[in-house]
Amino acid sequence: MRIDGRKHDELRPVKMTVGFNRFAEGSVLIEMGNTMVLCNASVEERVPPHVQSGGWITAEYSMLPRANRERSKRDVSKLKLSPRSAEIQRLIGRSLRSAVDLEALGQRTITVDCDVLQGDGGTRTASVTGGWLAAAIACKKLMQAGLVEEMPMKQPVAAVSAGIVENVPMLDLCYEEDSSAMVDLNCVMSEDGLLIELQGTGEERPFTVEEQQELVRLCHKGIMELTKLQKQYLEDAE
Repeated sequence: MRIDGRKHDELRPVKMTVGFNRFAEGSVLIEMGNTMVLCNASVEERVPPHVQSGGWITAEYSMLPRANRERSKRDVSKLKLSPRSAEIQRLIGRSLRSAVDLEALGQRTITVDCDVLQGDGGTRTASVTGGWLAAAIACKKLMQAGLVEEMPMKQPVAAVSAGIVENVPMLDLCYEEDSSAMVDLNCVMSEDGLLIELQGTGEERPFTVEEQQELVRLCHKGIMELTKLQKQYLEDAE
């Protein structure tokens, strides 16, 4: 039995509040346990200079100063993006682009801003999951407005963490579990079960291929549950 009473292969309670921000074309407040991330998708009728055809989707990630147990400084106060934030937002952007038909999107950009309101483990994976839904809602509105001929989002993409804590593989680690994990792994996957990105680290010890595969299996189970929720929320979104 885990700290919060979950089984080893059980997600934390998941809630996605659609339309949290009234101004963004797509807005989702995703809560996974005590982790809360606000994902806002904005549509602009332009593309970066390097995009010659089709559209583009990108992301920004930030953790609010009191999202954690101690206050952290804003990136702007340091006059540069922290290496962690830069790495995470690149991960989110790559993950979301894998889910979009950029040609169908047309010559426009969707920027997904992921702001961590409260961090209790899994902020990057929650950002991917909530970010996909926010971007999908924005694309749905483009289609409803007749600005695109077909839905640019190909299929749901979600992410979750897993790890080995006291030699036990576990799904969706909270902060206490993550901070004491022997092995930590983040997984991004599409609804059809194809891997998009794996980030695995032996924190306290190396791990075997068999252990990695078990962690991926746990992530697959969790991601299938998350993509099912994403589709339900998207269907209900106006």
